[in-house]
Amino acid sequence: MAGTAATQSGQLAHGANAVAPLYLLAGIGVVIAGLTLATPTAFENLGDNAFMALTIPVGLLTIAATALAERASQKQALWLIFAFAILLRAYVLALDPLLSSDIYRYVWDGKVQAAGINPYRYFPADQALAFLRDDVIFPHINRADTAVTIYPPVAQFFFFLVTRMGENVTVMRLALVGCEAVTVTVIMLLLQRLNRPLTRVVAYLWHPLPLWEIANSGHVDALMVALMMLGLWIALIGYALRGAAVIALSMLVKPYVAPVLAAIWRPWDLKMPLLVIAVIALCYVPYLSVGSGVFGFLTKGYLTEEGISAGNDLWLLSLWRLVVGEHHGDVAVYIATAALILLFKGFAVARSPERGIGPRLDDINMLLLLMLLLLSPNYPWYFLVVTPFLALCGSPATWVVSILALLLSEQLDWDFYIPRMVTKSILFGGLLLAWTLMSYRTRTLRSAESGVPQ
Repeated sequence: MAGTAATQSGQLAHGANAVAPLYLLAGIGVVIAGLTLATPTAFENLGDNAFMALTIPVGLLTIAATALAERASQKQALWLIFAFAILLRAYVLALDPLLSSDIYRYVWDGKVQAAGINPYRYFPADQALAFLRDDVIFPHINRADTAVTIYPPVAQFFFFLVTRMGENVTVMRLALVGCEAVTVTVIMLLLQRLNRPLTRVVAYLWHPLPLWEIANSGHVDALMVALMMLGLWIALIGYALRGAAVIALSMLVKPYVAPVLAAIWRPWDLKMPLLVIAVIALCYVPYLSVGSGVFGFLTKGYLTEEGISAGNDLWLLSLWRLVVGEHHGDVAVYIATAALILLFKGFAVARSPERGIGPRLDDINMLLLLMLLLLSPNYPWYFLVVTPFLALCGSPATWVVSILALLLSEQLDWDFYIPRMVTKSILFGGLLLAWTLMSYRTRTLRSAESGVPQ
C-alpha cells in the first residue's frame, strides 16, 4: 500500500510539474499576443520607436517560452505553440505592410514576366510598361523611376509563379508564409534527429522577427531560408550534392547564404563547386537577353545606396575610421579582408573531421553570424537567415542578434531618430560580447574538466 501511495504521489508530482510549465507557456503566449495586437496602433501613433519598444520584449519573452516549452508536455505544448503562431500570423497578414514596400515590387516583377517582358530591362515607371500600371500595386513600388529589379532569378521564378495565382500582396504573403511552413518542417525534422524536444520550434514560431518581416512585410528572405534549410536537410541526411544544388537555388534568392556550403563540402572535391556554378548559370539563362543588366539594381546603385561602396554603413570599417580616419582605398581593403576571413573560416569548417549534425549546424550558425557582422546589413529582415538556428542551436549570440536586429526597423521620418551607427553598435557590440562570454564559459568548463586552474 505504501508503495502504491508513493507511486501515485510521484505521478501526481510529475503531472503537476508538466502542467505548470504549460500554463506558464500559455501565459507568455497571451502576453505576446497582447503586445502584437497593440503594435500597429502604437506604430501609427508613435512611430518606429514604439514598434521596437513592443517587439523587442516579445523577443525576450520568446527566450523564456523556449525554456518552458522544453519542460512542458510535448503534445499539448505543440498544440499551444502552433495555435498562437497561426493566430499571430493571421492577424498581421490582415494588416497592410507596416515597415517595407518591397513586396509591391515582387508582385510587379511577376506581372512584368507574365507579360513576356524581362524584369531586368525596364524601370517600373518606364513608358514601355505603362499598360501594366494599376492603382493598387504600382503607386507603392519603391525606386520606381530609378531602379530595375534587384532580385536574382530564383526569386523571379517565385514571383512569376505566385502572381499566376493572384496579383496582390495577400497572395504573395501567403506564399511566403508557406515557405515558412517548409522551414518549420525542416527545423522539426532536425530537432528529431538531434534528439531535442520538438517544442523548441517555439523559438522560431513566436519570434517577432519572422512574424513581422515575413507574415506582415512579406520579405522574399522567407523563400531563401526555406531553400537553405531544405538543402541542409538533404545534405545532412547523406545527399550532399543534391543539397548543394538546393542551397545554390537559395543563393539565387539572396546570395548571403553562400557560407552554408562550407559545412557540406569536403576540400578538393570539385563536383560540388562545379554543380553550384552550373545551377547558377542555368537559372540566369532565361534572363540573358539584357546582357550584363541581368544583375539589375545590385550593380547599378544598390551598393552605393546602402553605404557599402563608400564604406559608411560597414560597422567594423566605421569603427576603424573613428580611430585612424578615412583613407583612400580602405573600402577595398576591408572587403578583401572580410572575404578572406569568411573564406578562411569556411575552409576551416570544411576541413574539420566528419562530425554529427549538431556540431555542423553550430558551424553553419557561426559562419552566418560572422557574415552578418562583416557585411553589417542595414535592415532587420537580413537577419532572418539565422532564426531557424534559435531552435536548433539556441546560442546566446543568435538570440542577441535576432532580437537586436529589430533596432534596424527605423523609418527615418520620425522626430526621434536613433543614428544607425548607434543601433549597429548595440547590435554588433551585443554579438561580440555574447561571443566573448561564450568563449570564456567554454574555456572555464574545459579547464574544470581537465583539472587545470584558470
